[in-house]
Formats: sequence, structure tokens, C-alpha cells
Amino acid sequence: DLELHLQRCQQLSVTVLTDHQDLSNTELKTITSSTAPQQYRIRAKLRTYKPQKLHQSVKLHCSKCNSLQEVPDRDDFDFILNGSAGTAPNPELHNTSWYESVTWTTQDQKQREIAIHFVKHDEMLQHPEDTLLMIEGGTLKEIWKLTKRFKCVIPVRSTEDDLELLDLSAPFLLQGNVKYYG
Repeated sequence: DLELHLQRCQQLSVTVLTDHQDLSNTELKTITSSTAPQQYRIRAKLRTYKPQKLHQSVKLHCSKCNSLQEVPDRDDFDFILNGSAGTAPNPELHNTSWYESVTWTTQDQKQREIAIHFVKHDEMLQHPEDTLLMIEGGTLKEIWKLTKRFKCVIPVRSTEDDLELLDLSAPFLLQGNVKYYG
């Protein structure tokens, strides 16, 4: 019964192209040795394909300079976050009228300083599942933990007089498993 099921699954996964039904199957060596343009009908099995990850199929586009850039993978995003974690949060930017800030120092060897800014709604803090927060100095692992608990997470860094988004190739907003790019 299992063998019958596997055969059926294999039959369902095969796609038959109906174009050029009048042509007989051609060996691959004949196709590679002939000059284009020609019409052939072949039967092939897909072994691998590129790109293998969905994010590699999408490019970030800058409308100003018209450039295309790769969407950063997990390692690239971690590298961007680590670069911004080297800058300590600016305490003058904490606890404004529209967000409340909490800071702490990590217990690891680097002793990074992390700041989380909880955005207020109607001058009140929300329940975690409704909260938008901004994080400075967090690692990828810490940010993923926050996205599981809070509605939206925005990675930021502080300058002399304001909070700003990270490198625009990084996601500017994380909502659960969904990442939004500039």
C-alpha cells in the first residue's frame, strides 16, 4: 500500500509539457552538440535549482539611484546588528513623551548596553501583544525573542540628537516572522 502511495505521489509531481507533441524525445548529447535555434522535446528530472531560498529571488531596489541589492540573510542581518551594538545608547534620548525606555548591561564578555524603548499609545503603555518597541544594541537572538512576545520590533541606533534606523538593507520592522524592508 505504501509503494502504491509513493508511485501515485511521483506521478502527481511530474509535469508534462504538451507543446511540440509531434516531436520525439531527443537525447541530451544531441541537444548540447547542435546549434541554436532548434526545437526539441525532452523528458528531464529536476535535481537542483537556483536560487534555493526564497529571499534570494527578491532584490531590494533603490528608487533614487536605481540600484539592486541582495536581501540580507540571517548572517548579514546579524553582522549589521553587531555593528550597531558597538555604539552605546544615548541616555539623553530616553523616556520621551511618546516612549518609555529601559536599559541594562548584558552579562556576557562584551557587556553590551541594550536599550528598549516602549512606544506609548495615547500616552499609555500597551499590553505586550499590542506593543511597538524599538531596540538598541540587541543581537539577532535577542530580537527574535522579542518578536515572539511583542507585536512589532524596530531595531534602531542613537545619534547625538535622535534615534535612527539601521542600514536600510536590514529590515526596519519585524512583526513575528515577517520582516519589512525599506
